[in-house]
Amino acid sequence: MPTPFFTLTATHNPHRWYLPLSETLCVGPAGRTFMFGGVGLASAIQAMERTCQRPVVWATAQYLSYARPPSVVDLDVWVPAEGRNTTQARVIGHVGDKEIFTVNAALGSRESPISRSWVVRPDVPPPLDCPAMEHWRGDHGGLHAQIEMRLAKGNFGFNMRGAGPSEDGRLIIWMRPKAGQDIDAATLAIFADHVPSGVGNALGVDAGGNSLDNTLRIVNLVPTGWVLCDIAIHAVHAGFGHGAMRLFAEDGQLMATASQSMIVRPHGPAEPSERDVSAGSP
Repeated sequence: MPTPFFTLTATHNPHRWYLPLSETLCVGPAGRTFMFGGVGLASAIQAMERTCQRPVVWATAQYLSYARPPSVVDLDVWVPAEGRNTTQARVIGHVGDKEIFTVNAALGSRESPISRSWVVRPDVPPPLDCPAMEHWRGDHGGLHAQIEMRLAKGNFGFNMRGAGPSEDGRLIIWMRPKAGQDIDAATLAIFADHVPSGVGNALGVDAGGNSLDNTLRIVNLVPTGWVLCDIAIHAVHAGFGHGAMRLFAEDGQLMATASQSMIVRPHGPAEPSERDVSAGSP
């Protein structure tokens, strides 16, 4: 059995779960790592799906603060509305009395013969024909080390020198879990939190960002070994950026869409300040 990204543990209360934080779920400089924002959304999705016994349709996270290892994140699931086909739910993730993130979501499914997508997967080389990507900080033990990434289109990290700004703001990356985890909604939530990776490519400088939010919309989960992540940075202004991602299976099936806003940060000696309360990936 593949090793999961994280182990969400039940309690005697069916609406409360907890997540012990290890370094493999975290990002950031040595000695000051913090939980990757996508892990917060992913754990909340899993908590809601297991509590409500329905698949997530959409989920949106607001990142409020940092959670640092080896703390334990408690996730409380609230279900204010439950209908025949749809459940409206939310999760508050906290460490003790400190709220780390809030997630709102809808879960459910309906019988329908209609299934169609108007979005076409970008025409890029297959993953093994694309160069491997290394994280800009060279992380080898954190969350980034758990994901294999291949660059299909655009520039990234140290390759930015002399590249110039992107004409369309798009960075296209193949991703897969190195330990062979299943590609489920929680895994896509982690992949989707890489929208800030497209900032440097869009601007033509070595830069990224800290996520303020993360919204994931599930279309259709299908078996796939790799996920093609088509990142589009829409705009950067006043120190903030906004972008989106489309997530495709290898066969071209659109599995999900995502969008984020972020604090834009040039890479270098300066690291995220805890006064800027956001929990995404730098």
